[in-house]
Amino acid sequence: MPVRGVIFDLDGTLIDSALDFDQMRSDMGFEPGQLILETLESLPEGERKSRCREILHGHEYRGAVAATLMPGARELLEELNRRQIPQAILTRNSRAMTALALDRLGLSFSQVLTREDAPPKPDPEGLLMICRAWQFDVSEVIFVGDFHFDLIAGRRAGMPTVFYAPLERPAYAKEADFVIGHLTEMCAVLTQLDQVADER
Repeated sequence: MPVRGVIFDLDGTLIDSALDFDQMRSDMGFEPGQLILETLESLPEGERKSRCREILHGHEYRGAVAATLMPGARELLEELNRRQIPQAILTRNSRAMTALALDRLGLSFSQVLTREDAPPKPDPEGLLMICRAWQFDVSEVIFVGDFHFDLIAGRRAGMPTVFYAPLERPAYAKEADFVIGHLTEMCAVLTQLDQVADER
């Protein structure tokens, strides 16, 4: 089917908030490589968990106020608007910090789902929620992200995925349906998908 909607991951895909996840883990006393949200959620309620929440909020706030657009992001969003293709955000960030970053950068989306709105990726439920809100089949929507969780979530949802890798391509990039190094390359992906749909 032709592409009717595009869902984006936020940080590292459309915006750069320069979040230092290794420093975040260190500040929280987590082990290197531990999943931050999942580890935080597993902590018992108490002083340590409250402190870790404060640390997370501080990092995310500093990232939101410093966020800049990734190269080609505005041009891509303008082209999607020209094609009348709705766009959405699915992020592991908080609702408040996501709103702050989007407002600062003058970005607006049909749907914005954060970790307060849906289980965090790699759970696919957020993607499915957006498709239901749009009343689109998952095959008509593509998900664009820069991390392995994005690809896993898209695959679990049954949705075509685009991996954004502006620098090096990790081994898991091969799991994506498409890999791009610049956001403006998305236009070629859309054209290719539409041509395949026409041929069918």
